[in-house]
Amino acid sequence: MTALLTIDNVSVSYGKAEAVRNVSIAVEAGQVVTVIGPNGAGKTTLLNTAIGLLPCQGRILFNGEDVTRLETESRIEMGFGLVPERRELFAEMSVYDNLLLGAYSRKDGTAAAKRSIDDVFDRFPKLKERRAQHAGTLSGGERQMLALGRALMSKPTLLMLDEPSLGLAPLIVKEIFRIIPSLRDLGVSILLIEQNARSALETANYGYVMETGEIVRQGPAGELIHDPQLIATYLGGHGDAHN
Repeated sequence: MTALLTIDNVSVSYGKAEAVRNVSIAVEAGQVVTVIGPNGAGKTTLLNTAIGLLPCQGRILFNGEDVTRLETESRIEMGFGLVPERRELFAEMSVYDNLLLGAYSRKDGTAAAKRSIDDVFDRFPKLKERRAQHAGTLSGGERQMLALGRALMSKPTLLMLDEPSLGLAPLIVKEIFRIIPSLRDLGVSILLIEQNARSALETANYGYVMETGEIVRQGPAGELIHDPQLIATYLGGHGDAHN
């Protein structure tokens, strides 16, 4: 079976510094796949490369089609979606208008986009309450929900999440990780980049461990979470990866 996303032997450099080295990962349709690892491991670089923001050596395949040289916009039209670490919302625009902007790449018209906004509001009732508020006035958890909702507006088949728990209170983190696997009901597969290793592995089907630009471990998430070495490095103490 062809994986939805295949990152095949990819390397990425910033000038002479190699940030990602010979990395291969796959996301099967219907899966949540996580890449965990410390700050500076190259995780965000890998996501930005997958969506076309950075050039690379190696190949990126989507549904078996080589997209390595495709522009970001073309990848989004094919079904890629990205929720960046900084969320990158339009602070001076309303929640509703931020969501509407998420549908810019679609060709099915305003009425369909408005139906999708209603779907987002059903999934995130808090956003419905705040629909007229400026995005900049939302709490951290609400901003993350808005970033997720906006990404869903483009009807992605692959949603890439960069550190969705970053800077959020523990109760909100729990809520975000409850939401992530439920997105599979929409036919969305997920590539999850996280430092919160325990929550990521509890949520994912399969996991990769990335250190200094390389994949150093991989396996079913249910096995990795019980791995003594990973427990010592990433899951000890408070159950979060070290910064």
